[in-house]
Amino acid sequence: MSKAKGKTPDSKGPTFEQALARLEKIVEKLDDGNLPLDESIELFKEGTQLAKVCRDKLAEAEVQVREALVSAGGDAEPDDADDDGGELDGGDEEEE
Repeated sequence: MSKAKGKTPDSKGPTFEQALARLEKIVEKLDDGNLPLDESIELFKEGTQLAKVCRDKLAEAEVQVREALVSAGGDAEPDDADDDGGELDGGDEEEE
């Protein structure tokens, strides 16, 4: 009963906020420079995984925002849509 609706179950990994907070702690530890090499490498690996989690969750949020804008009758800014795939042209320019 105490679970917040915004929380993601552990089976699906950390929430964006959890991943970002852990990533910030890792950066602080690595910036300190007083860790053994092996521990630094392990923290770096964990940090890269957390950065991917954050990127993925931000991409999901962007899709949800675009869908909400479209369903509300707004413009989802299609000019930005080619940033991810870049295949809006169809590739017909190669023919001569």
